[in-house]
Amino acid sequence: MMLTRRTLLASTAALVAASAWADAPGEIAPNVRRLSPKLDRIIAPGATVEVIATGIKWAEGPVWVKQGGYLLFSDPPANIMRRWSRKDGVSIFLEPSGTGGLDPKLVREAGSNGLAMDHQGRLLIANSGGRSIDRVDLRTKKRTTLVSRYQGHRFNSCNDLTVSRSGAIYFTDPPYGFAQFNDSPLKETAQNGVYRWSEGGEVQLVEGGLTFPNGIALSPDEKRLFVSSSDPQNKKIMVYALGANGLPTGPGRVFLDAAHMPGPGNPDGMKIAADGTMFCSSPGGMWILAPDGEKLGLIEDGAAIANCCFGDDGRTLYLTSNTRVLRLPLRINGWRA
Repeated sequence: MMLTRRTLLASTAALVAASAWADAPGEIAPNVRRLSPKLDRIIAPGATVEVIATGIKWAEGPVWVKQGGYLLFSDPPANIMRRWSRKDGVSIFLEPSGTGGLDPKLVREAGSNGLAMDHQGRLLIANSGGRSIDRVDLRTKKRTTLVSRYQGHRFNSCNDLTVSRSGAIYFTDPPYGFAQFNDSPLKETAQNGVYRWSEGGEVQLVEGGLTFPNGIALSPDEKRLFVSSSDPQNKKIMVYALGANGLPTGPGRVFLDAAHMPGPGNPDGMKIAADGTMFCSSPGGMWILAPDGEKLGLIEDGAAIANCCFGDDGRTLYLTSNTRVLRLPLRINGWRA
């Protein structure tokens, strides 16, 4: 299913928007729009957004590998994970990145989506096609499935993930990997859930009431969990107060109401810097928000920007934007000590 400029097929218009693949944004130069002078502390005035990779079907889930000094990023519909470094440029790192041999009539995103690193330097994959959270040894590329079911039912198409200091993994599970979304005959869970899993423990349902949970991130003190809802009819970022057990202490609240934000895309991936600055995908591009939600700036590329990560020495933001990957220097260090 190919979409042009996010012109959605009528039968799935409301569902596809946040995860659909689109044509290249063309020759539009990415830029930073300043909405507050407070942004100057985070991004230097005049900082240039660099394009480092092009020709991707749908760029997603970037992660920086500190041990090797390179970037990995996903292309879910192409079922490829690519590697980028200053020295070597772009190359294929894993193919298939998710699960091969799936029926395209049933599965539209067979590859990896969100990526993260665990505390032992191993790659974690939200495997859309495999419907699981996987771990990969970067040296041998040996893959281990960590979790693929909740209460005996297979997940939908795991989308994004974040790792707590304890090693527990929080992840989202919308139906975007299915060709028929919620109507797919492959769907086994009643909810499109947000989950928490730790090695040796059971999968815990964190939130089961969001229609299309997508991006996910923890606050620096890990007392709050942020989850984006990419439902075009209910665009928002939710925040949940977490207890000592890592689970919500009550219902979440809306942190960012994106219902009337103009521009391409819907709430998607996000990362939160050590000082609490949030970089979150929402309509228009990648928004830079203060910890209290104040809009400080917007990184624009003329197309939906799906996700981002900190890289190099922690003072660089890498962004997966539709068919290409962008790079922007920062004045702050995003990495937590």
